[in-house]
Amino acid sequence: MKAATVAVQTMEHPMYAHEDFEPDHTSSPTDTMIQDLQLYGYRPAAGEADPRITPEDHVIQTAVADIFDALISTMADTSLDFDLDEILWSTVNTFHRAAERIETKLDDNEQAQKRLQREQDGSEVKSVQLETLIDVGQGLIDRRESMELFRETAADLFLKATGTHWSPRSGSRTSHRHLTAAMIDSRDFIAAKKRAETESLVPPGPKVAFSGGDTIDHRTIWDRLDQIHAKHPDMVLLHGGSPKGAERIAATWASNRKVPQVAFKPDWTKHAKAAPFKRNDQMLDCMPIGVVVFPGTGIQDNLADKARKMGIPVYRMATGSA
Repeated sequence: MKAATVAVQTMEHPMYAHEDFEPDHTSSPTDTMIQDLQLYGYRPAAGEADPRITPEDHVIQTAVADIFDALISTMADTSLDFDLDEILWSTVNTFHRAAERIETKLDDNEQAQKRLQREQDGSEVKSVQLETLIDVGQGLIDRRESMELFRETAADLFLKATGTHWSPRSGSRTSHRHLTAAMIDSRDFIAAKKRAETESLVPPGPKVAFSGGDTIDHRTIWDRLDQIHAKHPDMVLLHGGSPKGAERIAATWASNRKVPQVAFKPDWTKHAKAAPFKRNDQMLDCMPIGVVVFPGTGIQDNLADKARKMGIPVYRMATGSA
């Protein structure tokens, strides 16, 4: 007779039944914040002021110098040498565009502050909201000035590397730290002059208009402008913004002498063939204290004739005072 086999089932204690199972733990807000900081670092929320400081000036200047050194040492004397100037120009333009984006945010902040000022009703909520906007605005100003320092440092290095002064393809280049040597687009200048809203786009000081044709006689032009500058050290140079010839020489003189300049480029799209003559009218609308004309074409003659009719002194560089 076979012995009956009895299967004995081992009974596990309930507390050991699921030793390998780990229940999900709900992450606390504090844990989520700490993990976020570890992964991404500190980032202020939208609408909050950023307590972090901007880099010091010497740190910015060193960083930009390193960028230019790296590009020049890598690309110069290679088949990429032909592209180097454009790459360096784009590097400066990167900082210029960043400053413009911050300026746009600053304009929005200003409008928001004005709106909240009108809505102030004595409540703490409205007061705190306005104080936050003011802090955000101050942070944007600091960021804008730092980005402008990036751009100005890069522009100086661009000049040393290429021998050409950097200027944006369109729009204005202004520095809110220092107005000197600002390159301002005439459309920005005229709009700002009419609104009288900003000194950055309406340089103070007597305006001197300059116009001329194609030439390489830089010595004569520089000597004459130096004489005018000696009499009017706070002068602002108005010129036609031509990429070559007498007006290019005058623009280079202004950059080297740290004289604010306003480039009145013809609007060919709007005025077609009449664009240079409309540009002359815009320059004279600024009421310059004098007009300097270097030999050129009928465009320069037109400017001189209109200036005389307005009673503005005209100096023709080839023949003396007209």
